[in-house]
Amino acid sequence: MPAKILSYYKTVNIFNSIALSRPNSFGVEDGFRFGEKGTHSSRTMMLEELRLLLSAALGAMDKSEYARAVLEDNCLGKRTLSTRKLSLQRLSELYGLDSKILYFKILRDLWNISDANQPLLALLLSLTRDPLLRVSATSVLETPIGKEFARQSMTDALTEETEGRFNESTLDKIVRNASSTWTQSGHLEGRARKFRTKVHATPVVCAFALFIADSLGLRGQGLFDSPWGKVLDLDSADFRELADDAKRMGFLNIKSIGTIIDVSFPQFLEGKNRGFIHGTY
Repeated sequence: MPAKILSYYKTVNIFNSIALSRPNSFGVEDGFRFGEKGTHSSRTMMLEELRLLLSAALGAMDKSEYARAVLEDNCLGKRTLSTRKLSLQRLSELYGLDSKILYFKILRDLWNISDANQPLLALLLSLTRDPLLRVSATSVLETPIGKEFARQSMTDALTEETEGRFNESTLDKIVRNASSTWTQSGHLEGRARKFRTKVHATPVVCAFALFIADSLGLRGQGLFDSPWGKVLDLDSADFRELADDAKRMGFLNIKSIGTIIDVSFPQFLEGKNRGFIHGTY
Protein backbone atom coordinates (compact mmCIF):
# COMPACT_ATOMS: atom_id res chain seq x y z
CA MET A 1 0.00 0.00 0.00
CA PRO A 2 1.40 3.45 -0.88
CA ALA A 3 2.84 5.28 2.14
CA LYS A 4 0.47 8.25 1.75
CA ILE A 5 -2.61 6.03 1.83
CA LEU A 6 -1.20 3.98 4.69
CA SER A 7 -0.69 7.15 6.72
CA TYR A 8 -4.36 7.97 6.47
CA TYR A 9 -5.34 4.59 7.88
CA LYS A 10 -3.07 5.44 10.82
CA THR A 11 -4.48 8.93 11.16
CA VAL A 12 -6.06 8.49 14.59
CA ASN A 13 -6.08 5.75 17.19
CA ILE A 14 -9.80 5.19 16.84
CA PHE A 15 -9.28 3.93 13.28
CA ASN A 16 -6.16 1.85 13.91
CA SER A 17 -8.10 -1.42 14.01
CA ILE A 18 -8.87 -1.11 10.30
CA ALA A 19 -6.64 -3.71 8.62
CA LEU A 20 -3.60 -2.13 6.97
CA SER A 21 -2.66 -5.07 4.75
CA ARG A 22 -5.67 -5.15 2.46
CA PRO A 23 -5.54 -3.92 -1.17
CA ASN A 24 -5.95 -0.17 -1.36
CA SER A 25 -9.00 -0.58 -3.60
CA PHE A 26 -11.09 -1.60 -0.58
CA GLY A 27 -13.66 1.06 0.16
CA VAL A 28 -12.54 3.38 -2.63
CA GLU A 29 -14.95 2.00 -5.22
CA ASP A 30 -17.78 2.50 -2.73
CA GLY A 31 -16.89 6.14 -2.07
CA PHE A 32 -14.11 6.17 0.56
CA ARG A 33 -11.78 9.14 0.06
CA PHE A 34 -8.17 9.72 0.98
CA GLY A 35 -5.99 12.76 0.48
CA GLU A 36 -4.37 15.69 2.21
CA LYS A 37 -7.40 17.97 2.11
CA GLY A 38 -10.85 17.88 3.62
CA THR A 39 -14.12 19.75 3.49
CA HIS A 40 -13.86 20.67 7.17
CA SER A 41 -11.23 23.25 6.33
CA SER A 42 -14.16 25.40 5.20
CA ARG A 43 -17.48 23.79 6.24
CA THR A 44 -19.14 21.50 8.76
CA MET A 45 -20.95 18.34 7.68
CA MET A 46 -23.84 20.65 6.63
CA LEU A 47 -26.60 18.48 8.10
CA GLU A 48 -29.42 20.98 7.56
CA GLU A 49 -28.36 21.66 3.97
CA LEU A 50 -28.28 17.92 3.30
CA ARG A 51 -31.75 17.55 4.75
CA LEU A 52 -33.08 20.35 2.57
CA LEU A 53 -31.47 18.91 -0.55
CA LEU A 54 -32.65 15.33 -0.03
CA SER A 55 -36.14 16.56 0.75
CA ALA A 56 -36.23 18.68 -2.41
CA ALA A 57 -34.71 16.04 -4.69
CA LEU A 58 -36.74 12.98 -3.79
CA GLY A 59 -35.86 10.07 -6.03
CA ALA A 60 -32.94 11.87 -7.67
CA MET A 61 -30.38 9.44 -9.08
CA ASP A 62 -27.44 11.41 -10.42
CA LYS A 63 -25.48 14.59 -9.78
CA SER A 64 -27.29 16.60 -12.43
CA GLU A 65 -30.59 16.31 -10.58
CA TYR A 66 -29.05 17.41 -7.28
CA ALA A 67 -27.26 20.25 -9.05
CA ARG A 68 -30.53 21.41 -10.56
CA ALA A 69 -32.21 21.42 -7.14
CA VAL A 70 -29.44 23.55 -5.66
CA LEU A 71 -28.55 25.86 -8.56
CA GLU A 72 -31.86 26.34 -10.36
CA ASP A 73 -34.50 25.64 -7.72
CA ASN A 74 -32.39 27.12 -4.90
CA CYS A 75 -33.62 24.51 -2.43
CA LEU A 76 -30.96 25.64 0.05
CA GLY A 77 -32.21 29.22 0.04
CA LYS A 78 -28.86 30.81 -0.87
CA ARG A 79 -28.86 34.43 -2.01
CA THR A 80 -26.36 34.24 -4.84
CA LEU A 81 -25.41 31.77 -7.54
CA SER A 82 -21.82 31.70 -6.29
CA THR A 83 -22.89 30.58 -2.81
CA ARG A 84 -25.17 27.95 -4.35
CA LYS A 85 -22.27 26.62 -6.41
CA LEU A 86 -19.96 26.51 -3.41
CA SER A 87 -22.57 24.77 -1.26
CA LEU A 88 -23.14 22.18 -3.98
CA GLN A 89 -19.40 21.59 -4.26
CA ARG A 90 -19.00 21.05 -0.52
CA LEU A 91 -22.02 18.75 -0.30
CA SER A 92 -20.67 16.75 -3.23
CA GLU A 93 -17.31 16.39 -1.52
CA LEU A 94 -18.89 15.12 1.67
CA TYR A 95 -21.65 12.91 0.31
CA GLY A 96 -21.04 12.21 -3.38
CA LEU A 97 -24.61 13.06 -4.42
CA ASP A 98 -24.67 10.29 -7.01
CA SER A 99 -26.35 6.90 -6.77
CA LYS A 100 -23.32 5.39 -8.52
CA ILE A 101 -21.44 5.97 -5.25
CA LEU A 102 -22.60 3.06 -3.14
CA TYR A 103 -22.18 4.72 0.25
CA PHE A 104 -24.38 7.61 -0.86
CA LYS A 105 -26.94 5.31 -2.45
CA ILE A 106 -27.31 3.41 0.82
CA LEU A 107 -27.62 6.62 2.83
CA ARG A 108 -30.27 7.84 0.38
CA ASP A 109 -32.24 4.60 0.74
CA LEU A 110 -32.11 4.79 4.55
CA TRP A 111 -32.57 8.53 4.91
CA ASN A 112 -36.35 8.83 5.15
CA ILE A 113 -36.94 5.90 7.51
CA SER A 114 -36.69 8.25 10.49
CA ASP A 115 -35.41 11.78 11.07
CA ALA A 116 -33.70 10.46 14.20
CA ASN A 117 -31.30 8.38 12.10
CA GLN A 118 -30.16 11.25 9.91
CA PRO A 119 -27.43 12.91 12.03
CA LEU A 120 -25.50 9.65 12.51
CA LEU A 121 -26.04 8.51 8.92
CA ALA A 122 -24.63 11.83 7.72
CA LEU A 123 -21.70 11.61 10.14
CA LEU A 124 -20.79 8.07 9.07
CA LEU A 125 -20.73 9.04 5.40
CA SER A 126 -18.80 12.25 6.15
CA LEU A 127 -16.16 10.21 7.98
CA THR A 128 -15.63 8.06 4.90
CA ARG A 129 -15.24 11.14 2.72
CA ASP A 130 -13.20 13.62 4.77
CA PRO A 131 -9.72 12.78 6.14
CA LEU A 132 -9.73 15.89 8.35
CA LEU A 133 -12.90 14.77 10.09
CA ARG A 134 -11.35 11.35 10.68
CA VAL A 135 -8.37 13.05 12.32
CA SER A 136 -10.76 14.79 14.72
CA ALA A 137 -12.47 11.58 15.84
CA THR A 138 -10.28 10.35 18.68
CA SER A 139 -10.29 13.65 20.58
CA VAL A 140 -14.09 13.54 20.69
CA LEU A 141 -14.72 9.82 21.12
CA GLU A 142 -12.15 9.39 23.88
CA THR A 143 -13.68 12.24 25.90
CA PRO A 144 -15.67 10.55 28.73
CA ILE A 145 -19.43 10.99 28.60
CA GLY A 146 -20.43 14.08 30.59
CA LYS A 147 -16.93 15.58 30.62
CA GLU A 148 -15.93 18.83 28.94
CA PHE A 149 -14.41 18.46 25.50
CA ALA A 150 -10.88 19.87 25.23
CA ARG A 151 -10.48 21.68 21.90
CA GLN A 152 -6.71 21.62 22.30
CA SER A 153 -6.68 17.83 21.99
CA MET A 154 -8.22 18.12 18.53
CA THR A 155 -5.83 20.90 17.56
CA ASP A 156 -2.88 18.77 18.67
CA ALA A 157 -4.12 15.75 16.68
CA LEU A 158 -4.58 17.84 13.55
CA THR A 159 -1.17 19.48 13.94
CA GLU A 160 0.56 16.12 14.31
CA GLU A 161 -1.27 14.24 11.59
CA THR A 162 -1.12 17.01 8.97
CA GLU A 163 2.58 17.59 9.71
CA GLY A 164 2.22 21.35 10.09
CA ARG A 165 0.64 21.95 6.68
CA PHE A 166 -1.97 24.30 8.16
CA ASN A 167 -1.30 27.64 9.80
CA GLU A 168 -2.82 28.54 13.16
CA SER A 169 -5.80 30.34 11.64
CA THR A 170 -6.72 27.42 9.37
CA LEU A 171 -6.29 24.90 12.20
CA ASP A 172 -8.61 26.94 14.37
CA LYS A 173 -11.23 26.96 11.60
CA ILE A 174 -10.96 23.20 11.10
CA VAL A 175 -11.39 22.64 14.84
CA ARG A 176 -14.46 24.91 14.93
CA ASN A 177 -16.02 23.17 11.93
CA ALA A 178 -15.25 19.66 13.17
CA SER A 179 -16.54 20.49 16.65
CA SER A 180 -19.75 21.77 15.06
CA THR A 181 -20.10 18.54 13.08
CA TRP A 182 -19.70 16.42 16.22
CA THR A 183 -22.32 18.67 17.84
CA GLN A 184 -24.71 18.19 14.92
CA SER A 185 -24.22 14.42 15.22
CA GLY A 186 -25.08 14.49 18.93
CA HIS A 187 -21.64 13.64 20.34
CA LEU A 188 -21.14 17.11 21.81
CA GLU A 189 -23.46 19.74 23.24
CA GLY A 190 -22.98 23.36 24.20
CA ARG A 191 -21.62 26.46 22.51
CA ALA A 192 -18.53 28.14 23.98
CA ARG A 193 -17.95 25.11 26.21
CA LYS A 194 -18.86 21.73 24.80
CA PHE A 195 -19.50 18.55 26.74
CA ARG A 196 -19.44 14.96 25.59
CA THR A 197 -22.84 13.31 25.23
CA LYS A 198 -23.73 9.72 24.37
CA VAL A 199 -25.41 9.14 21.01
CA HIS A 200 -28.15 6.56 20.61
CA ALA A 201 -27.73 4.42 17.53
CA THR A 202 -30.57 2.52 15.88
CA PRO A 203 -30.54 -0.73 13.89
CA VAL A 204 -30.69 1.32 10.68
CA VAL A 205 -27.56 3.30 11.57
CA CYS A 206 -25.89 0.12 12.83
CA ALA A 207 -26.45 -1.58 9.46
CA PHE A 208 -24.80 1.31 7.61
CA ALA A 209 -21.83 1.34 9.99
CA LEU A 210 -21.37 -2.41 9.57
CA PHE A 211 -21.50 -2.11 5.79
CA ILE A 212 -18.79 0.55 5.83
CA ALA A 213 -16.61 -1.59 8.09
CA ASP A 214 -17.18 -4.61 5.84
CA SER A 215 -16.34 -2.65 2.69
CA LEU A 216 -13.02 -1.67 4.29
CA GLY A 217 -12.06 -5.30 4.77
CA LEU A 218 -13.10 -6.07 8.33
CA ARG A 219 -14.67 -9.48 8.97
CA GLY A 220 -16.38 -11.54 11.61
CA GLN A 221 -16.00 -10.27 15.17
CA GLY A 222 -13.75 -7.54 13.79
CA LEU A 223 -16.85 -5.84 12.41
CA PHE A 224 -18.23 -5.42 15.92
CA ASP A 225 -14.92 -4.33 17.43
CA SER A 226 -14.40 -1.76 14.67
CA PRO A 227 -13.97 2.01 14.99
CA TRP A 228 -17.32 2.43 13.28
CA GLY A 229 -19.02 0.96 16.33
CA LYS A 230 -17.06 3.30 18.57
CA VAL A 231 -18.38 6.22 16.51
CA LEU A 232 -21.86 5.05 17.57
CA ASP A 233 -20.80 4.79 21.25
CA LEU A 234 -21.37 1.03 21.15
CA ASP A 235 -19.31 -1.73 22.70
CA SER A 236 -19.08 -4.95 20.70
CA ALA A 237 -21.94 -6.65 22.58
CA ASP A 238 -24.36 -3.76 22.04
CA PHE A 239 -23.25 -3.46 18.42
CA ARG A 240 -24.05 -7.14 17.88
CA GLU A 241 -27.45 -6.75 19.56
CA LEU A 242 -28.37 -3.88 17.24
CA ALA A 243 -27.09 -5.91 14.29
CA ASP A 244 -29.50 -8.70 15.22
CA ASP A 245 -32.31 -6.12 15.20
CA ALA A 246 -31.12 -4.92 11.79
CA LYS A 247 -31.24 -8.51 10.58
CA ARG A 248 -34.86 -8.84 11.71
CA MET A 249 -35.63 -5.64 9.79
CA GLY A 250 -34.08 -7.11 6.63
CA PHE A 251 -31.03 -4.85 6.30
CA LEU A 252 -28.41 -7.58 6.65
CA ASN A 253 -27.84 -11.28 7.19
CA ILE A 254 -25.84 -12.79 10.06
CA LYS A 255 -24.77 -16.41 10.32
CA SER A 256 -22.85 -17.75 13.31
CA ILE A 257 -21.12 -21.12 13.58
CA GLY A 258 -19.20 -21.36 16.83
CA THR A 259 -16.88 -18.40 16.93
CA ILE A 260 -17.20 -17.76 13.19
CA ILE A 261 -19.51 -14.87 12.21
CA ASP A 262 -20.49 -14.13 8.63
CA VAL A 263 -22.30 -10.87 7.82
CA SER A 264 -23.66 -9.97 4.38
CA PHE A 265 -25.76 -7.15 2.94
CA PRO A 266 -27.93 -8.38 0.06
CA GLN A 267 -30.41 -5.50 0.34
CA PHE A 268 -27.64 -2.91 0.03
CA LEU A 269 -25.76 -4.64 -2.78
CA GLU A 270 -28.77 -5.46 -4.95
CA GLY A 271 -27.04 -8.09 -7.06
CA LYS A 272 -23.69 -6.33 -7.40
CA ASN A 273 -20.87 -8.85 -7.69
CA ARG A 274 -19.09 -8.50 -4.37
CA GLY A 275 -17.78 -12.03 -3.88
CA PHE A 276 -14.24 -10.72 -3.35
CA ILE A 277 -15.48 -8.82 -0.32
CA HIS A 278 -17.83 -11.37 1.17
CA GLY A 279 -15.51 -14.32 1.54
CA THR A 280 -15.72 -16.63 4.53
CA TYR A 281 -13.51 -15.77 7.48
